[in-house]
Amino acid sequence: MDDHPLLEVKNLVSGYGSKNVLNEVSLEVKPDEIVAVLGLNGVGKTTLLKTVMGFLNASSGSIIFKGQDITPLKTTQRVNMGISLMPQEDPVFPNMTVAENLDMGGWLIKDKIEKQNRLSEIYSLFPRLHERRSQKAGSLSGGERQMLAVARALMIKPQLLMMDEPSLGLMPKLVNTIFEKILEIKKQGVAILLVEQNNKALSYVDHGYIMDMGNIKFEGNAEDLKKQIVF
Repeated sequence: MDDHPLLEVKNLVSGYGSKNVLNEVSLEVKPDEIVAVLGLNGVGKTTLLKTVMGFLNASSGSIIFKGQDITPLKTTQRVNMGISLMPQEDPVFPNMTVAENLDMGGWLIKDKIEKQNRLSEIYSLFPRLHERRSQKAGSLSGGERQMLAVARALMIKPQLLMMDEPSLGLMPKLVNTIFEKILEIKKQGVAILLVEQNNKALSYVDHGYIMDMGNIKFEGNAEDLKKQIVF
């Protein structure tokens, strides 16, 4: 495993308007690594992802990706560099088919053959989506919609995939299925930063952080984190 971080977040301060939500948050994700940020609802996990993605501006601190300071860059530039986000809110377009959702996910791919090849790779990873490719996304089950949200974020072939609570609202069996897919994605050479309330994530991650009230309270491997969690 490469010891140099793919993503470095250094002393990041961010929020909404004059209200800071993140208070000098620092973390890193190495290539081919699954890193989790765990914490209760409302502690700043989603704000962290939105700031790394460029949806929110950092008040101070820096975001380094592949050794480059991307803090001033726009979201599109960050996507072009290889960062993708599976959001928690509205992760799929319900009135579009599965295939149309995936096509939207690959909007940056201009070459039709390249896009078709990428689509084939996605369908190999998610055979259920291939079966449902002509269905409207709104008619899918909760687990299938989550898989589609992950697949859409993967269409651009990111080096870093960020995921906002991929297990949210899923039955325990489907939670395991989603996390198993995340492991498969890691094996394809994609680094993953996921935020979760579900402690089951610890069975699948390489490293993690516990966040509370916009601060990182603890950092360690999965076993260390299991001893610290009280929620």
